Amino acid sequence: MWSWEAFFSFLHDPLLLQGAWTTVWLTAVSMALALPLAVLVALGRASGFVPLRLVTGGYVWLMRGTPLLVQLVIIYTGLPQLGLRLGVITSALVGLVLNEAAYLSEIVRAGVLSVPRGQSEAARALGMPPWKVFRVVVMPQALRVMVPPLGNSFNGLLKTTTLVSVISVEELLRRTQFAVQTNFRVLEGLTAAALYYLAMTTLWGLVQRWLEARVGRGHQARPSSGRRTRNAALELETR
Repeated sequence: MWSWEAFFSFLHDPLLLQGAWTTVWLTAVSMALALPLAVLVALGRASGFVPLRLVTGGYVWLMRGTPLLVQLVIIYTGLPQLGLRLGVITSALVGLVLNEAAYLSEIVRAGVLSVPRGQSEAARALGMPPWKVFRVVVMPQALRVMVPPLGNSFNGLLKTTTLVSVISVEELLRRTQFAVQTNFRVLEGLTAAALYYLAMTTLWGLVQRWLEARVGRGHQARPSSGRRTRNAALELETR
């Protein structure tokens, strides 16, 4: 039978609160590290240097083609056989960052390719160096395309962190499993954990809408061109 008393006790259980905090900072740190790596990978895939393009393309192919759970287990239990031993948190961060960067690189690449080539060519004709063209001309426009899918990726990463419980990271799900062992109220405990995840993703949804409004401020694109840009970004992201 359902126990409301057990359910409410789980809601303010310190174990779940600590696990929720671990989930939040693990997600934030992973995204903060994955995004710069994704930019480098996206630039490598767009590079005219063939070896660099092959290496970055192979990295994306490998990370997107294998399950994150398998990658985490290999990093935590497989690498020590090769003499490289990482801690639990380090293994979790390495796995999350490498996997997430592969997906984010496609979002970045889609955003960069959505900017008309003529604008960067005009900037170079004015004497701007390539790095300044990318920073001043390309990225501000690409961000308008990139922010929504990047926000969705952060939302997904909040829930993907449950996988690191397999390598003993005490995030929200694993803490909930510990708490459930005290009274064996599995349904009530997991329901409370689900509400924590729902609260975190809801709060992030509010932040994401604010970011989208801020990035898109002062920009009014024509509906037809905006639709084509979004379609192009979605198509590249799903490849």
